[in-house]
Amino acid sequence: MPQAVNGSGRARGYDASLRRERAEASRREVLARARELLLSQGFGATTIAQIARAAGVSAEFVYKNFGGKPGLVRAIWDQSLLGSGDVPAEVRSDAAQEAATEPRALMEQFGRFVAEVSPIGSPVVLLVRDAAASGDAAMAALLEEVDGARYRRMLHNARHVLARGLLRPGLSEAEVADVFFACTSAELYETLVLKRGWSHERLGEFVARTLTANLVAAP
Repeated sequence: MPQAVNGSGRARGYDASLRRERAEASRREVLARARELLLSQGFGATTIAQIARAAGVSAEFVYKNFGGKPGLVRAIWDQSLLGSGDVPAEVRSDAAQEAATEPRALMEQFGRFVAEVSPIGSPVVLLVRDAAASGDAAMAALLEEVDGARYRRMLHNARHVLARGLLRPGLSEAEVADVFFACTSAELYETLVLKRGWSHERLGEFVARTLTANLVAAP
């Protein structure tokens, strides 16, 4: 009897779908355990074997899906850009910029985005920075890539809010992008949250005030 008639084709399709779901669940578990171990132990001290054991998979699975520690760190960084909401943070940021009519309210929204995303992304950037400083070439290349991508995103934001006429007159795209870039740096998070013990909410409020003072016209 043909396979399509006796149902074996449908069974194989179901099995393949189930395998994909299990593999995706295993990849998410690897990323979660890798993040914990890398941030607690550091890049150099953490091994693929440790990560695989913690995630309940083989080292071969980790290499096959992520290509080693640099690939894992890159995947963790990409994941951190989503923020903590169901909709990626960058999508929500674009929507906020498009809907904004009052510049101070928009700067406060930017501050809230920083308070949300920095605790997720900044520790990963600091991990990359420290690994690069220790001489790891792959991490040095990733750090340059991360900084470049962040600046391009800040330039995108600068162009958008300037085009909307929400900032004080006379500012250039580069000036606005530089202020955004400074306020979203991992080093600011490191200084105020990790070293000085600020809450994430207080960091966001500080960023909102800083953006307002530098970019918004006085009432």
